[in-house]
Amino acid sequence: MKMSMLSLTSAVLLVGAGAFATIAQAQQSTGYPQAYLGADAMFWSLDPDRGSSRDDVGLRLRGGAQFNDYFGIEGHLGTGGSDGGAELDYVAGAYAKGIIPIAPEVRLYGLAGFTEVEFDRGDSESDFSYGAGAEMDVARNLSLSADYMRYLDKSAYSFDAASVGLRYRF
Repeated sequence: MKMSMLSLTSAVLLVGAGAFATIAQAQQSTGYPQAYLGADAMFWSLDPDRGSSRDDVGLRLRGGAQFNDYFGIEGHLGTGGSDGGAELDYVAGAYAKGIIPIAPEVRLYGLAGFTEVEFDRGDSESDFSYGAGAEMDVARNLSLSADYMRYLDKSAYSFDAASVGLRYRF
């Protein structure tokens, strides 16, 4: 009885270890979900319906998680830049990210979600936001990315930004 119980325990442990190794190996090859952080130079533009547009450069941090080759979620937090007429206090948003793999190292993506933006005037606005971009791996966990976002589209003005930066995958 002792020998059969020991054999059964050993067999269960071996099967469990084999299953764990298989799951770990599969997770290493796909790597999902995959968290990431990035930093971008954000070239923003505030375009009123009347008057001249205001443009400047700020900093945008972004982070998210990619759940498979085609879908992820992403958040943006940006600030900075003043052209004398408008100063960006912050831009903050959350987006669904649709991804189209072009090659193993190159991906196109689209973003859709909601953003809140506040300028130095003290009033904040929020709106549905959307954009598109591309990223290319330059190292195992590092990629170069560029995108264009329409953060606000109000009746009196629009707020857009083109960004270029780096993204690190964990």
